[in-house]
Amino acid sequence: MKLSERQLAWVNETLARMAKKMEKVRERSAEKIPYDTKDGIHVDKSDERNISWWTNGFWGGMMWQMHALTREERYQEIARWSEEKLDTCFLHFDMMDHDNGFKWLPTAVADYRVTGCERSKKRGLLAAEILAGRYNPAGKFIRAWNDWAGHDVDRSGWAIIDCMMNLPLLYWASEESGDPRFAQIAENHAHTAAQYFVRGDGSVNHIVEFDPHTGEYVTTYGGQGYETGSSWTRGQAWGLYGFTLSYLHTKDPEFLSAAERIANYFMANIPESGLIPVDFRQPEERDIPERGHEAFAGPGKAQLQLERGRGQLPHQMHRGLPRQGARILHHLWGLLLFGGADEALRKRAVYLVIRLLTFSPSKPIIALRKERLA
Repeated sequence: MKLSERQLAWVNETLARMAKKMEKVRERSAEKIPYDTKDGIHVDKSDERNISWWTNGFWGGMMWQMHALTREERYQEIARWSEEKLDTCFLHFDMMDHDNGFKWLPTAVADYRVTGCERSKKRGLLAAEILAGRYNPAGKFIRAWNDWAGHDVDRSGWAIIDCMMNLPLLYWASEESGDPRFAQIAENHAHTAAQYFVRGDGSVNHIVEFDPHTGEYVTTYGGQGYETGSSWTRGQAWGLYGFTLSYLHTKDPEFLSAAERIANYFMANIPESGLIPVDFRQPEERDIPERGHEAFAGPGKAQLQLERGRGQLPHQMHRGLPRQGARILHHLWGLLLFGGADEALRKRAVYLVIRLLTFSPSKPIIALRKERLA
């Protein structure tokens, strides 16, 4: 996506303001793994009880992105502290789920790609081994969650659309180790997701249940969407971005087709206001706040990957999404820099940081990409 001089000036100004703000934010939370805020202070998720939380790689990922932008060693120090803190997860195996990609791609894998740190490489490969261990060969899917204490629900056959974003950890593990089984598991899960998660109109299911013994399809659940059969917008984002990444790793046309359908559905359902709702199918008469707009960070980043894949991808994949993304990106950064952003947006700000850094002279650390950094 080529920017006009005016757009490029806005990007550079926004990056400069972001860098200035992050100088203060990083020190206030240097020995935390932030999640949300309370009374303007980051809530720390680095304690033993919460260390396995799914967003716990995002803070370290933001530090690596800021290091790429500023070249300040302080960001690397904080990122490394966050990465080492996540080692506690390996000692609490019962608390780990399918979100290893979210935690170790932006931290350990990014560290290894930038510094060549062997300990970081080993962390990434161990996280991939554990993720691969959640694979159900009968249904060819990766189990999402463990069973929850106090809940009489068997989740051994549950898979969720979010897992598409964790598959690049497996692709990386195969590339790094030479062991094809990681990529085989990732491809099998992606094929299953394309068949059972993506509907004909391009909307996606959040949760699909399979029989864990036979692998047969059982049913779907609304999950974080409004209801069963609805269209949770962040799930749409995970699907679009995830299938795009799987296509770039495999060149399998089924994954490209899935990404195209999701992208077309997403663009067709963006409200005139540009604010993304929680669910594209939530009833208008219900008082549900328009707070799903963080979902566009995923499609925006997916569009970047498609843009960089010119020559590999059909030209129609580059239409529409850049224009919509530019419109919404201004709005999202206004919320983040000047207040008004809800917690969901702050927690996933790393994807917006990546989106802006794409246009900077520096090369960002995009740990979810297939290619190594030059």
